[in-house]
Amino acid sequence: MWRSSDGIAGVSGATSLSRAIKDGLAAPEFDTPHTTETVGGPSLVASPFVEVRELAVAGSWEFVPQTFPDDRGAFLEWFKADVFEQSTGRRLELRQANQSISRPGVVRGVHFAAVPPGQAKYVYCPAGAALDFVVDIRTGSPTFGRHDVVRLDAVDRRAVFLSEGLGHAFVALEANTVVTYLCSTGYNPSREFGIDPLDRDLDLPWPAGVELVLSDKDRAAPSLGEAENRGLLPSMAACEAFIDATFRLTNS
Repeated sequence: MWRSSDGIAGVSGATSLSRAIKDGLAAPEFDTPHTTETVGGPSLVASPFVEVRELAVAGSWEFVPQTFPDDRGAFLEWFKADVFEQSTGRRLELRQANQSISRPGVVRGVHFAAVPPGQAKYVYCPAGAALDFVVDIRTGSPTFGRHDVVRLDAVDRRAVFLSEGLGHAFVALEANTVVTYLCSTGYNPSREFGIDPLDRDLDLPWPAGVELVLSDKDRAAPSLGEAENRGLLPSMAACEAFIDATFRLTNS
């Protein structure tokens, strides 16, 4: 059985986002805390205008840009290549930008692409709100089967980066929730796969009291165990080798 990251490395004395959602303590539209569920380490401040935090699933990060409001509205820099590279030690080559618009309860994922080349994603929510899930599906990873949850919304304007080989899903919490992805590769249907987002072994913390809406394709996706048995999952070694050879920055 695979473990979720529920309750791991949370803020001292605080109920984790995952557990609060499951127990109904965090209402999906209004009361869900604007925080990550878990983190893998201390905040990495790479810029006075962006706070960066590495998540518990290796190869994923949270970025929180500073917003500058005034009487006209607000301004922020939601992606900065120099901050990204300083924080992650790698490059992100943009090959495609996607955008989805979803009604409350819509689930998209768990999606991943075969490695190489896989598909890294920098995910941002400019309107509405969503719970964003990073799922470690890399065989041989010390956090295989675990997940992290980050609330993305138009309040804190967080973004999440997922390296190649990680699974990604989200559930929309508000009407007309917009999620934008910066992707390292274009869409290739022959190398795109999915895992059942309701797989009990994944134990993803879906919001209580929300009717989940899945596509037929996502509903028919295999469980994590089935995908592993069928040889669909990327390995940690293959992911690291590809990133090191293609995107890793060096000091030379």
